[in-house]
Amino acid sequence: MKLLAYLLINVEAGKALTVLTEMNKLKEIEHAHVVTGLHDVIALVHAESTKNLADEIVNKIQKINGIQRTVTCIVVNGD
Repeated sequence: MKLLAYLLINVEAGKALTVLTEMNKLKEIEHAHVVTGLHDVIALVHAESTKNLADEIVNKIQKINGIQRTVTCIVVNGD
């Protein structure tokens, strides 16, 4: 079963579009958007397990230049 999670991402000033471009290169990212509000980028990520999700976040996403902070919201109910 595929695990889905939304990532709420804060980036350095002026880096949102650069971060978005890099995130869209990752196969695990289903959608990513620059947004207004408390966070700068929101992404929908898929993974095979919570361990796989953690590995993707720590080893791929958080290493993207410009990302300062991520908040992970795992989907528990939905299509």
